[in-house]
Amino acid sequence: MTDYYARYNANVHRGIHLLSEEATAAYEGARKEIAQLIGAPAPATVLFTRNTTEGINLVAHAWGEKNISAGDEILLTEMEHHANLVPWQMLAGRKKARLSFLSVNTGTGELALEELEQKLTDRTKLVAVTLMSNVLGTINPVKQIVQAAHAKGIPVLVDGAQGVPHLPVNVLDLNCDFLAFSAHKMLGPTGVGVLYGKEALLEQMDPFLGGGDMIRDVWLDRATWNDLPWKFEAGTPDIGGAIAFGAAVAYLKRLGMENVRAHERAITEKVLARFKALSGVTLYGPTDPEKRGAAFSFNVAGVHPHDLGQIFDDQGIAVRAGHHCCKPLMRKLGIVAAARASFYLYNNESEIDRLIEAIHKAQEMFSVVAHR
Repeated sequence: MTDYYARYNANVHRGIHLLSEEATAAYEGARKEIAQLIGAPAPATVLFTRNTTEGINLVAHAWGEKNISAGDEILLTEMEHHANLVPWQMLAGRKKARLSFLSVNTGTGELALEELEQKLTDRTKLVAVTLMSNVLGTINPVKQIVQAAHAKGIPVLVDGAQGVPHLPVNVLDLNCDFLAFSAHKMLGPTGVGVLYGKEALLEQMDPFLGGGDMIRDVWLDRATWNDLPWKFEAGTPDIGGAIAFGAAVAYLKRLGMENVRAHERAITEKVLARFKALSGVTLYGPTDPEKRGAAFSFNVAGVHPHDLGQIFDDQGIAVRAGHHCCKPLMRKLGIVAAARASFYLYNNESEIDRLIEAIHKAQEMFSVVAHR
């Protein structure tokens, strides 16, 4: 990103001078890197967005406005991030449609897949599901869900914000219709993300935003649209961010996503074993390392998650504390908030030790306070 701003800071697609040509080549090169990472059949099916949230909102507007009508249903799950819930609530409100939900088994942290056939009704027009829960760490059987939905002609959107950074993902293998994810969860900058969509669906959709670069021609009273992917990329994009996203993806590809997953699985197995030995600590989500990623939400009896976050910060440990943009799931779990420790490819076993030591420290501190 620094290299872009220092050496060839120019707009893309609009100039024939050298700097613009270099910027365009780097920007479109990043698109190709990302398309290759997820196995997209063509770079044109990869749209740059600001983040996962914008990608889902793009589908809710550009696809949903055309395809959702009064009385239709959108099937979600009880573990969805607000980004994969609120846009559908808003669409359902506008179109007089309704939302239905696959339940979460609070004991296992897994979806109640036995409900799937019943919930996929004649009125279901879309399924939207997270690949991996940002609270529970649960890796959902998305391929199975896609197969069941497609058997009834229902398209599926996958929220890949948690899954794509941590797992090998191939959109042709999943056969999903849409996949959204963000750069900042996979070594890239904030403010840039991607929406993948099947070409036939994207071609049928109207633009999400109007303005420069998304047009083919414009008259005073009408306009025609540019080709994919630019039809959905109005205005000047985050060029430096997209180029940096491509660099992050190239790095992950060199590492190999199967190796990223193997490292995290090993970390997950160790974290689960250490938490199992703790008393007074509740860990949420699956206990099988094959069924979850390395995001661990937990509560310590007698200690508010915000206090945990402060104590951990004093020990040089960064955790998230709160509802994690999943308030309905929090209510389902019977809690208001939780602390969450997230591990990635740069974390190691010594940092698990530090986390466990910090939990013990918090328990000791609040035991002293309680005895006073």
